[in-house]
Amino acid sequence: MAEEIFVSPKKKGKIAVFVSGRGSNFMAIHDAILANKINADIAVVFSNKEEAPGLKIAQQRNLETLYLNPKLYADRDEYDKEIIKELKKREVDLVCLAGYMRILTPLFCKEFKNRMMNIHPALLPSFPGLHVQKKAIEWGVKYSGATVHFVTAEVDMGPIIIQAVVPILQDDTEDSLADRILKEEHKIYPEAVRLFFEGNLEVRGRRVFIKSSECGDTQPTTRSK
Repeated sequence: MAEEIFVSPKKKGKIAVFVSGRGSNFMAIHDAILANKINADIAVVFSNKEEAPGLKIAQQRNLETLYLNPKLYADRDEYDKEIIKELKKREVDLVCLAGYMRILTPLFCKEFKNRMMNIHPALLPSFPGLHVQKKAIEWGVKYSGATVHFVTAEVDMGPIIIQAVVPILQDDTEDSLADRILKEEHKIYPEAVRLFFEGNLEVRGRRVFIKSSECGDTQPTTRSK
């Protein structure tokens, strides 16, 4: 069987950003759009939390927001089906998770396969899940960082798009390491979105390549800071 290959679209796109909290990566993506660095618009900022600060920030930025109460739906599948319906209504091309603290169903992940990104504050596949800065310090690793990846049903295990490396200092705390990693997150997440809408991301199995706009060749996307 031939290897399945996905190439991101080269077009003016529409983005849905999912937040559960403040959504600083949402703001980084929107700032890049406002600076004409990303060929896309944010169609909607969605949250599962009615009081999410990210929704209020989106409203202050004159962006459409949407809140759906998970308690009003029979199960996770029904909830995600309703979200899919709302995204299709808005013709969303790419979903960007920006601190969305709810695990998406396989149904949702299949619907947006290779069209949904997440940012994780560690160098995947090491340290998936939560409290990853604490884990990195406790394990004594010398480097951590941030990873932008496509989302799959297996949490934090999707194809890696871009990584940034951050050294761990001997006197680092969980908070100090998190602060330094966050600065890199705000750089690489907008970059990954930019590449997506330039048609320069190619997924082959588990690997993601950046297409060269000049010669059509591909380059691996994992990089050091």
